Parts: sequence; C-alpha cells; structure tokens
Amino acid sequence: MSDDTKWGRQRAVPSGRLSRMASFGGLAAGVAGSVLGQGAKRFAAGEMPTLDELVLTASNAQRLTERLSHLRGAAMKMGQMISMDAGDILPAELTQILSALRDKANFMPARQLDKVLKEEWGADWRGQFKWFNPRPIAAASIGQVHKAMTREGELLAIKVQYPGVAHSIDSDVDNVASLLRLSGLLPKELDIAPLLAAAKQQLQEEADYVREGDQMRKFAERLAGDAGFVVPLLHDGLTGPRILAMSFEEGAPIETLAGEPANIRNAVFERLVRLVARELFEFGVMQTDPNFANFRYRQSDDKIILLDFGATRDVAPHVQLAYRNLLMAGLSADPDRILAESLNAGFINQTVIDRQRESLDTMINIIASEMSADAPFDFGDRSFVPLLREEGMAIAQDKKSWHLPPAETLFIQRKVSGTALLGAKLQAVINVRTIVEEALAKHPNPSVSQSD
Repeated sequence: MSDDTKWGRQRAVPSGRLSRMASFGGLAAGVAGSVLGQGAKRFAAGEMPTLDELVLTASNAQRLTERLSHLRGAAMKMGQMISMDAGDILPAELTQILSALRDKANFMPARQLDKVLKEEWGADWRGQFKWFNPRPIAAASIGQVHKAMTREGELLAIKVQYPGVAHSIDSDVDNVASLLRLSGLLPKELDIAPLLAAAKQQLQEEADYVREGDQMRKFAERLAGDAGFVVPLLHDGLTGPRILAMSFEEGAPIETLAGEPANIRNAVFERLVRLVARELFEFGVMQTDPNFANFRYRQSDDKIILLDFGATRDVAPHVQLAYRNLLMAGLSADPDRILAESLNAGFINQTVIDRQRESLDTMINIIASEMSADAPFDFGDRSFVPLLREEGMAIAQDKKSWHLPPAETLFIQRKVSGTALLGAKLQAVINVRTIVEEALAKHPNPSVSQSD
C-alpha cells in the first residue's frame, strides 16, 4: 500500500435503500432518454440501429461509470467485474470508460467517516491512535483504506466499509442485472439466476471484514515457508464486521514492474502464476479477485505483498479434478480431448458444439498450440487474441449458443484471466508448460465424493 491512489471525488455514499434505488432509477431514466434521442436522430437519418447500439454509447457508458462510482458497494463491484472479464468482447469505448472503475473511486467525506468509526469504535476512538490520517490512501468498491499509528507505535492500514453497502448487495446486483438486460447484452433465454445468486453470496462474504481477516490469517499460515510473499498481520483488537485493521506494508503498485529489467519482471510474474497453481491444487482455496491493486511489490527485499482476501473461496475437489483433466488435455494438444474436457467441466455445452463447432475448433487449436509448447510463453505478444476474439464474437452473435459455466468455475476463471492480463501488462515471458506439469505432478488427483 502507498499514497499513490488515483482519486475520484469526496462524495457521501448513499446508504439508505430508497436513496440507492433512486440513483438506479435516475440512471435508467437517463439511459432511456438517451436511447430515445439517439434513436430519433438515427431513424431520421435513414438508419436502423439495434437496441444495444443505442444503449452502448459513450455517453451512456459515462452515465454508468459516474453512477456506479457514486453508489460504490456491489453496484460498483459488478461494473469492475464486467470491465475486467469482458475487456476483449465489449466495445472499445465502453471498456475504456468502465475500466476507470478499477482505478478510481470516490471517497467518504470526513463527517461520514467519523460517523462510521464512532459506531464501530466508540465516540473516543481517536484516543487509540497517535495519529489517524482522515485522507484515505486507497478507495475501492466496498471500503476505503486509511493509514494510522496506534499509541503503541504500530503502523496500520485500516479498511473502513462504506455505510449501507452490506445491506444493499442483493438489490444492487439485481439492479445491475436489469441494466444489462436493458442493454440487450443478455438474451432473455439465458438463465443468469444461478450466477446472480453466487455473486450475491460472494459480495456478502466480501462485506464481512471479520471473515476477511480470518482468511488473511490463514493465507499467511499457508505461505509461512515461502519467502517470496508478504501477507499483512491482522490487528484483532481493532477489527470488526465493518473495519479491517492490519499491518501497513510498504510497496509499489505491481504494474510499476513494467519498467524493470526482463529478468525481474519474469521472475515476479512466474511467482504469481505458481501461487495460482498452489491455490487451485494444493490449498484448495483461492483468492479470486485479480484486481492489480491487490498485489504490490517491495523492491528492497524482492517480495510480493498480497492484499484483499474478501473474495477468497474454497475450490471443491470436483472442480480441482475438472481443471486437472482440462490442463492435461491441453498439455497433450489433443483438440478432441480438450473439447471433451471443456464439456465435462461445464465451460461449454452441447448446443454450442452442435451449432458452432468450426469456431470452437479454431479457438481450441489456437490455445492448444500457444499454451502446450515446451518453451517460454510471451504474455506480451497478444497477436493471437484478435483471432480468438473474432471466433468468440461469431459464437456470441448466435444467442442460442450462449451458455453460462458453473459459477464456481467462473470465479476461478476470473483469477486465471486476470493473472494473464497482468502478465501482458508486465510483458512477462515464462514457461507455462513447466509450471503446469510441476503442479500436476506435485498434487495428485483429489478425492471426489458423490456429494461434491
């Protein structure tokens, strides 16, 4: 953590149910007005725009970003997830504007912050500190982080949850889903109810700072013998459901490694990829939020600082087995085997195989040839991505082929995809095949019970 946050504005968080509903209502009204206005202009010009073309405009994307930044909580979190997970699919203008949600958030005014701290620590909370900086050093979707020093001289990072966000998660998720429906991005035939239920559960867990503190402590225990990582130490006495207090760990944003020599970039990124493999196959527990802000680098002792354990999830044995089988198929570079294991894992369904087999085969062949080679893989060389995007868009245009994988695998894929994006940012070059082979050899098949 360091004082280098890109700032939004100081704005009070709407904490009441009615005020948050009104914000979504205002957003929907603004989008609807834009659709009517743009539609009239384009129809008058002899054009026949589709609904999604009228909704997914730069002005509406700006409205969405502004409103979600103001609301924070689950609403903003969903926007962040959309922008990160669909960056190669969404229109460039929409992706660029939504990506601002990952870099900048509004923060609470001092009066609102003081109210939250009094509710959690009591009216005399300042007496516990030599100093407490009211200006946050980081502001995100669910809370903001402050730097402070206790009377005993402990330098802490203290995450304070925005008021009202925990109670608004279900309604926020439903409202964002309604906006996606309105945009035409999601066909009516697609059942997103399981995904929405999983998102609500995940966000409820992220809003429980006692749980996050426990997950942080457990991760520190798992990595106790690994000198390459630092996990902050939990301060139990100051931690509660809406406040997470931990040791302040000095470090630079992980992206700043992009300016370092190749050997440093490659070594640090390989360490992160190996950690993902350990989470999946050894720990059976994964921190599933790949936001770059959750990783920092301390050059003085060559350590990666791991932050934010709210999105930590158990990985069920049957999911571990599905990934093992899929990776083994990938190492074999056997397209038919990869297709079969993708079907078994739930990444695709039979409908898309029947309707889009040619595009699927093309994508599988590209991935198999890129990832199975026993040679360094250049994450910065994304020349194959446009080819994948082209075939993926061909499948996406056939809405009868749309399919949502199981939510538990989507969270893991989010971590895997986000890690790959970081590799691209760092222009890292590592031998992925070697890492995968070592991980599969070190951790045997998990036992899968009938209840899994």
